[in-house]
Amino acid sequence: MRRLSDLQSEIADWRDLEHRLDELAGLAELAQADGDSSLVDELSREAQRISNELDKREFLLMLGGPHDANNAILAIHAGAGGVDAQDWAQMLQRMYMRWAERRGFSTEILDLTMGEEAGIKSVTIAIRGRYAYGYLKAERGVHRLVRLSPFDSAHRRHTSFALVEVMPEVENDVEVQINPDDLRIDIYHSSSHGGQNVQKVATAVRITHIPTGIVVTCQNERSQLQNRETAMSILRARLLERELERQEEERARLKGAHVSAEWGNQIRSYVLHPYNMVKDHRTDYETGNTAAVLDGEIDDFIEAYLKQA
Repeated sequence: MRRLSDLQSEIADWRDLEHRLDELAGLAELAQADGDSSLVDELSREAQRISNELDKREFLLMLGGPHDANNAILAIHAGAGGVDAQDWAQMLQRMYMRWAERRGFSTEILDLTMGEEAGIKSVTIAIRGRYAYGYLKAERGVHRLVRLSPFDSAHRRHTSFALVEVMPEVENDVEVQINPDDLRIDIYHSSSHGGQNVQKVATAVRITHIPTGIVVTCQNERSQLQNRETAMSILRARLLERELERQEEERARLKGAHVSAEWGNQIRSYVLHPYNMVKDHRTDYETGNTAAVLDGEIDDFIEAYLKQA
């Protein structure tokens, strides 16, 4: 139902854009016939707004992965650099929360470990909004900071590292569907510990789930129906466990291989001394407005990466 709602909303947006274009074309003909310069100026501005909207929608077509529309789980871990790295991790936390706020996304800190002197050792944040994961997957990797350390009495230049991990938020409650055609059900006599049959009527149940090879048995209940219901309950639990394991493997794949937060692994550098520059080493996109970037203005970096990927 949520998928249906998302698609209906997306279609409605496209139809609204189509309606605006039709209306703009009609007004343009009137303006041309009347020679109304003020109306022409207004229509030009509306045409530019529609063009910008189309550019955004064209960009969203890049976010077509199976998890791109999901909420995101973002984790930041302080790396090499001691107290400076922990302070850097906290700076990144603020940067991403400000980015989410600018986009109208909600944030929730799920786990936080503070540093002994300053900053944080790690933080895990849920960022909820449409395409949150699609955007933030561009931020996965090691982020490097170069600055004059506020924690160094000699005020020397220090380099700090932090690791950013991004995962899609997935549904926790997995519905287990069992096709009756996938089951082989055997009925047999319950037996005692000595191997002797204890009932003349066959009540024990063995269920084999053919696609997975999972076999469950139950012979504790007095009736075949009860044993069957109990065996089915056990089978559902085992299939659920298997599905959750599969999801964990998928999360691990999306999370990517572990990368140490240290020199040589950085995807982006933030230099505050001896000059101001933020540069993404994957796309070569850079800017000198470091204050804006650290205040959450990272869309240009994200878009540059997604367009290249």
